[in-house]
Amino acid sequence: MAALRILDLDAWRAGFDDLFARFAGRFVQVQTRRRSRAYLLGLLSRTERKNGWTLAEQAGDATPDGMQRLLNHAAWDADKVRDDLRGYVADHLGHEQAVLVADETGFLKKGVKSAGVQRQYSGTAGRIENCQLGVFLVYASAHGRALIDRELYLPQFSWCADRDRCREAEIDDEVEFATKPELARLMLERAVDGGVPFSWFTADEAYGQNPGLRSWLEQRGIAYVMAIPCKQELPTAAGKRRADTLVRLVPKSAWQRRSCGDGAKGPRLYDWALVDAGEHHSLLIRRSLTLNTKGIRELAYFLCHTTNPVPLDVLVRVAGSRWAVEECFQAAKNEVGLDHYQVRKYGAWYRHITLAMLAHAFLAVTAKTEKGALQTAMTA
Repeated sequence: MAALRILDLDAWRAGFDDLFARFAGRFVQVQTRRRSRAYLLGLLSRTERKNGWTLAEQAGDATPDGMQRLLNHAAWDADKVRDDLRGYVADHLGHEQAVLVADETGFLKKGVKSAGVQRQYSGTAGRIENCQLGVFLVYASAHGRALIDRELYLPQFSWCADRDRCREAEIDDEVEFATKPELARLMLERAVDGGVPFSWFTADEAYGQNPGLRSWLEQRGIAYVMAIPCKQELPTAAGKRRADTLVRLVPKSAWQRRSCGDGAKGPRLYDWALVDAGEHHSLLIRRSLTLNTKGIRELAYFLCHTTNPVPLDVLVRVAGSRWAVEECFQAAKNEVGLDHYQVRKYGAWYRHITLAMLAHAFLAVTAKTEKGALQTAMTA
């Protein structure tokens, strides 16, 4: 067992060196390169809180000044490092049938100085809070899942319309307001242009009900399974009908029980049905197996777009992939300090988030590598 632990540690170091070598050249100054390596190692450490002080202590620094300089003033491009991260994930976790998932998460903050902060709904808190919102793109495949892109949401009136406030947070004048679906589309464009292998896109109602995003996906030939609200109107032979009206037309024999993936308590089983919703579109309906407090089975609706017919099992798998983003948010916040930052400036947010995403991706790739090594050992 001791030999195995040494072997695992050596493999861990080799894997980390491989990751760091991919983007080390982005840091021209030697001191900045060393600091970024120490920052990453600190994020991967078992330290409970991963802020400037604790990361500095992990690196052997007397003060957090060096770590703060890395995020606020050092010369390096976080977007180029993000591109390296995307390539790293594609190389190690890539699969042609992978699913890209868009969603946002909240970062609770005090005060009014942090870029993009305001009182707004945070799914993380489950209520309106003073927070920042980050929109993320997740890569989910049979090999693992990882965050591959990010954008900070800037509210239109409290931020984008107040250029003086933006300049104080070091937000360039050319940065304009963009809705969350528009930010998702921007990240999808980068993934497509970057050659990321995938076949599907999925997201929740906030994105699924957006006609601009749906139109763009269809124009680019990207298949999707996106949640939509029950009131969403869809075309039928008899004219437009709401999703919750179409469900009443589904015969009992059309419902099929399927798992949309494993959860903490095993397979996530639901009843599913498929209804035609116009050319190259269908409505996927999910029905819970148990009654809720109102004595009814809860329903969820997904609009699907494919140029060619696909089996129900595939659509169910894609719909279930949406949980990958929540798992990534939880792991990235708990394990690598995605939300532990203490910076206010716009660019500094991107820098910390990008490095935290790198650390999270490394854990995902390491888990895949260790799983493969274990399977090999068991069959040897």
